[in-house]
Amino acid sequence: MKLLAGNSNPPLARAIAEELAAPLTKTQVKRFADNEVFAVIEENVRGEDVFIIQSTSYPANDNLMELLIMTDALVRASARRITAVVPYFGYARQDRKTGGRTPISAKLVANLITRAGADRVLTMDLHAGQIQGFFDIPTDNLLPAPLLAQDIKEQRGGKAASDLVIVSPDVGGVVRARALASRLNADLAIVDKRRSAPGKSEVMNIIGDVSGRRCILFDDIVDSAGTLCNAAQALSEQGAVEVAAYVSHGVLSGPAVNRVEDSVLSEMVVTDSIALSDEALACRKIRTVSIAPLIGEAIRRIANEESVSKLFD
Repeated sequence: MKLLAGNSNPPLARAIAEELAAPLTKTQVKRFADNEVFAVIEENVRGEDVFIIQSTSYPANDNLMELLIMTDALVRASARRITAVVPYFGYARQDRKTGGRTPISAKLVANLITRAGADRVLTMDLHAGQIQGFFDIPTDNLLPAPLLAQDIKEQRGGKAASDLVIVSPDVGGVVRARALASRLNADLAIVDKRRSAPGKSEVMNIIGDVSGRRCILFDDIVDSAGTLCNAAQALSEQGAVEVAAYVSHGVLSGPAVNRVEDSVLSEMVVTDSIALSDEALACRKIRTVSIAPLIGEAIRRIANEESVSKLFD
């Protein structure tokens, strides 16, 4: 087994390598003067089972091109099997036509990864589960719920679980929130919102009883943080005694960190699927939970031809 890493999230790649007690394969990923990507694998990978660890987060296009070019290099180096390990799959929010003459970019990116030569994809918490069907190769979509549920128990288990409510920030995330609520034996609430434009939303109603309860907002992506902070404010106004947030992917673009800092949120927990900016790391309300054990175990199971679905239990 060989582990390679692009430039999107070196700390996560190193943590995964430590989990597997396997060193990262020496690789150079550089830029020419005009910003073209150049990659060279500096070790023999002929006949090897290779895993490329590369999130397609900001800058999304650069990181995607790194993934594609590294995959092509491995194909031409005669690697036996290439698995693209993409903890955060960019373009996943463009999974359907939202109007006339609009693209389905998630399908396009899936095609690019497949045509580049990947034999398998390992990712985590896709924005829409059906994106797995966009790939014509085996695709494993890991769920962070067991990891986050354990953190909630450890950090918030001191009080009675009966006052805990898992909240979906929109109707589309109900299935995700219900799965977490089931693991914690907690109640479920839903924020009914209206999205006036991409990145802008308005809370309409709160479905469920949150008065006097501790609320945990659970979502897959926090980008500008507008939806999350608006939902937290609405829950507070409905009588919630505390509002925290757990998020799979902390994109945190633009004014997101400042919004979280100024919001009623007591804490926002994100995984390290995306490397956080210095500003986000310095924010007192943002905490990180590592997915290295989860990704590492999935890689080990794939390499040993064992069941990955056991990780969902």
